[in-house]
Amino acid sequence: MKVTVLGAGAWGTAIAIAAATRHDVVLWARDSLQADAMQRERRNLRYLPEVALPPSLMVVADAAAAHAHAREGLAIVATPMAGLREQLRAVPGGQPVVWLSKGFEARTGALGHEIARDEVAREAPPLPASGTAGVAQCNAPEDAPRRAACGVLSGPSFALEVARGQPTALVAASADPALAARVVSALHGDALRVYSSADVVGVEVGGAVKNVLAIAVGALDGLKLGLNARAALVTRGLAEMTRLGVAMGAQPATVRGLSGLGDLVLTATGDLSRNRRVGMLLAEGLALPDALARLGHVAEGVPSAPMVLARARRLGVEMPITACVVDLLDGRTTVREAVARLMSRDARAE
Repeated sequence: MKVTVLGAGAWGTAIAIAAATRHDVVLWARDSLQADAMQRERRNLRYLPEVALPPSLMVVADAAAAHAHAREGLAIVATPMAGLREQLRAVPGGQPVVWLSKGFEARTGALGHEIARDEVAREAPPLPASGTAGVAQCNAPEDAPRRAACGVLSGPSFALEVARGQPTALVAASADPALAARVVSALHGDALRVYSSADVVGVEVGGAVKNVLAIAVGALDGLKLGLNARAALVTRGLAEMTRLGVAMGAQPATVRGLSGLGDLVLTATGDLSRNRRVGMLLAEGLALPDALARLGHVAEGVPSAPMVLARARRLGVEMPITACVVDLLDGRTTVREAVARLMSRDARAE
């Protein structure tokens, strides 16, 4: 199978390395200098210097060539959420595509499948009077006309471990079973186990909200408040994630699975987590701009947090931990004040 990975950050590079063990893979980098350096040095020295690129993996900066390579194969968008809309616009008509992006778009508060639906509706011709016969559908709830199948790949996964071939399990979600099967065929192997799902909403909500909760857990751990507190925060965070997911149409079992609970546990407790690191830096007393500058990478929980809270409030969903994270990021509270606020809430049934 021909696979094109659009985005040469750490995660895109890791997925390209994993797929290149069995498929013809092209990795597209926006920066031509980075693409040339990766092709020459056989490493992503900027984002993933620890792992060599397979000899068969080609790195290019020519977007047209990258898209042409994926024709009749699979395109995987591996940009941060801020770049997903642009990449979906660029994918040629008829090309199946999945994305690795996790979060709510900062400007609109949209999840990935909602961005895809918006872009399809923007480009699609008017429907014939007789209905939708002959028009392909976007694989998301409230389907809109779509040139090809789309979906999301998510789950508990640090890029470095995937690139090293350490055991990892992910979920490929699409309303089109054929697309989910194609992703499984492209990536499932000895070190990477890929499950399929039709619950796009559940997979995306888990991938977005876990980043916000990881900031909270990182801040708590930064104050060294103990493992009891961490376990409580992770568990109550999962309750928030589940409430929002169900309100948006997700299946509770999906939120309790790899893309929800699994990714939450990894991102909230793993030392490679960028969002956890943001929380720890805030606990040290750094202002958010300084924490992000020290991090040096995108932490999707930061732009997603206010979008998660806004979405929850529109749906009447209570998310007190998320509200504390938003206030913490905006400088309206400190970590200790946030902990006190959560602990002073009225007693209730679980």
